[in-house]
Amino acid sequence: MNTSSKDRLLSHKQDLVASSDDVRGEIYDFIIKNPGIRYRELIRLAGISNGVLTYHLGMLEKFGEIRVERMSNKRVTRYFTVNIPKEDSDIISCFRSKVIRSIVFFVINNELCTFNEIVDHVGKAPSTISWHVKKLRKAGILRMIHGNDRLLYSITDKAIINRILLEYQETFTDRVIDNYAEMIEKL
Repeated sequence: MNTSSKDRLLSHKQDLVASSDDVRGEIYDFIIKNPGIRYRELIRLAGISNGVLTYHLGMLEKFGEIRVERMSNKRVTRYFTVNIPKEDSDIISCFRSKVIRSIVFFVINNELCTFNEIVDHVGKAPSTISWHVKKLRKAGILRMIHGNDRLLYSITDKAIINRILLEYQETFTDRVIDNYAEMIEKL
């Protein structure tokens, strides 16, 4: 192989590496801006194929840039940068759901709530609310208190929830969070 052929191959390889780094950097930026993002959301945002995304996510994980959290049912995978503590990522994962955010804000603003009050406020089927409440309790966000003749729900630790909502408010594109964050900052 002559010198010019080697130079062209080397140049082509450098272009491929730079292009690969650009794609990987873009994926990493999406994860930074959207902690807890799911695989399908990344495909949609990055506009790349399944195989390319899988390769780059694997490289980011291998080099210790991201943490991959596979939920117990193995059907849900979320991606976080390594600088986000595990405790925060558990709560962030929950807050990626609009229904959960609605439940949490309602309970925060109303202290002790009955299940029916939550159902009425959110406007979803009781079975849907039950599933989300169970998820919130398992994550340690909601607690159940036995009242005289009914169960009441409250936030387990408002300080942690408030901190996470303020710290990661840009990641949840929801007007309710922005309004709540402004209210917390004023206190």
